[in-house]
Amino acid sequence: MQQAIDALVDWATEWQLSISVNKCCVLNVGRINHDTCLYINGNALPVVETTRDFGIIVSCDLSPSLHVSDIVAKAHKRAAAIHRTFVSRNIHLLVRAFTVYVRPLLEHDSVIWCPFTVHDIEAVESVQRRFTKRLPGLNGLSYQERLKHVNLDSLELRRLYTDLYSTIVIECCLG
Repeated sequence: MQQAIDALVDWATEWQLSISVNKCCVLNVGRINHDTCLYINGNALPVVETTRDFGIIVSCDLSPSLHVSDIVAKAHKRAAAIHRTFVSRNIHLLVRAFTVYVRPLLEHDSVIWCPFTVHDIEAVESVQRRFTKRLPGLNGLSYQERLKHVNLDSLELRRLYTDLYSTIVIECCLG
């Protein structure tokens, strides 16, 4: 592994590309922790339990739960901000704001971190569930009725569509 890192550093130096050592770390995936020390330019890389890679929190057990908790907390805050800051109580305007400002947080790269436990699935869905419940005149309806009324799909169904679409694209590319 150290030889591969050294080769990468040599290549980056040759092409005048800098490596940000303070953003590098070692993440052991699986139950066995390897106690090898790895270095970049003489700097030891820290061994971590979790790291953020391309905006997704990756843990040593590859569970999406930490990432789900993180994005759900951010999404709840944004959804609450929409209800708090929009003067208009127009349902369609509020739903549009939700789809523009909140839903992308909950769907970004979902093919990679797609939740598979009931707890994580419900946590993600709770954002849209709570948002639609706070819409004027809809709090007495069931979640499915609220979704029909505002013409939205559940987030779980949207992830399923995304997964199917991604599978089709991959199969088409591979021939």
